[in-house]
Amino acid sequence: MQIKVIQTGKTKFQYLQAGIKEYQGRLKHYINYEEITIPDLKNTKNLGPAEIKKKEGELQLKIMDKSDYLVLLDEAGRKYNSEGFAGFIQKQMNSGRDIAFLIGGAYGFSEDVYTRANNKISLSEMTFSHQLVRLVFAEQLYRAMTIIRGEPYHHS
Repeated sequence: MQIKVIQTGKTKFQYLQAGIKEYQGRLKHYINYEEITIPDLKNTKNLGPAEIKKKEGELQLKIMDKSDYLVLLDEAGRKYNSEGFAGFIQKQMNSGRDIAFLIGGAYGFSEDVYTRANNKISLSEMTFSHQLVRLVFAEQLYRAMTIIRGEPYHHS
C-alpha cells in the first residue's frame, strides 16, 4: 500500500519546505509515501477561476492511477480529530488500496475532480492557504502513523 500526496505548484516558502521535508523523512519509516507536484499552469493571467480549476483538474486526473482511492482535502469534507483520522487511515491501509490525497490549487477543484473523488476530508473549519495545508497535512499524516503504532508523539 502506498500513500501519495498530489499537489499543484511548488511549495514557495522555505519555512514550509523545511517543515514538510522533516515530516516526509519521518513518514518514510512508517509507510510507502510519495509526494507528487504538478507544475503551476503558465499564462493564466487572462483565465478566470473556473478555467484555472478545469485546466488544473485535467492535469491532476491525468497523473493519478485509476485504482487509487482518491481523497480530496476540501473545506466541505468530513472533519476528523487526530484519532479519527488515524482510524480512517488504518481502515484504508487494511483495504490494501493505494490512497491519493489531493491538495487543490488556490481556487479548489474542478467538477471532474469532484466526480472522480472517493472521499473528501477537511483539516479544519478555518481556511488555510494551499501552501500551508501541505505542512499541516504532512504533520497530521505523521501523527496518524504514530497513533496507529501506539507511539507517544500524539501526547508529547
